[in-house]
Amino acid sequence: MYDQEKIKPYSQDEPKGAQVERMFDSIAPSYDLLNHLLSLGIDRRWRCRTIDTLAAYPHREVLDVATGTGDFALLTCRRLKPERLVACDISEGMMQVGRHKAEEAGLSDRITFRQEDCMALSLPDDSFDIVTVAYGVRNFSDLDRGLSEMRRVLRPGGHLAILELCTPNKAPMRQLFRLYSHVWMPLVGRLVSHDKRAYRYLPATMEAFPQGEVMQQILIKAGFSPVTFKRFTCGLSTMYLATK
Repeated sequence: MYDQEKIKPYSQDEPKGAQVERMFDSIAPSYDLLNHLLSLGIDRRWRCRTIDTLAAYPHREVLDVATGTGDFALLTCRRLKPERLVACDISEGMMQVGRHKAEEAGLSDRITFRQEDCMALSLPDDSFDIVTVAYGVRNFSDLDRGLSEMRRVLRPGGHLAILELCTPNKAPMRQLFRLYSHVWMPLVGRLVSHDKRAYRYLPATMEAFPQGEVMQQILIKAGFSPVTFKRFTCGLSTMYLATK
């Protein structure tokens, strides 16, 4: 078991997946506002760079796992223009926000939102050219199982792109980030979302999640090859690109 799998939003008694679903349903109405406040909009740049990297590969059919409110799915739809994009998440509350955003953007006919547990996707083998997951993989209750499921639904030669927040490993960014994640994020999260535990849980999983070369080896163990990674903005975010 990886360290972030042991961290749960509310208690140790209930399965992590159920708690994550309840947590995101709770914070869904304020999630986008908080994202932009807490990231100062930098996260959009990271998303764009990841999607633009994927443009070099076949992308007729795309699956966005842990889609949340659909930001990555909508951006992918605009920039890559796949024929089919399925956006799935365990939280129906988050996807309700995503559906509304897709409708406002005129993309509701190109994106299909469906509630799925990424530990057991109800999707056929070898059915997508690209699978993406942005800022959601650290919430998996079983990372190895989640990676196995995403690999299963990828076509041979298809690509998995993971974008995840990281803790910088060099001073002074490391110290600044610690202040941000342990003081600023919980304070703002509590004031806006009224869920003080959610914005303690999220930075805790960020710090515990395997990073860089460690995550690269986990992906290789899951059957992906080759696997590369690229750090953004002093190591605040990392993109992993893996091939089935």
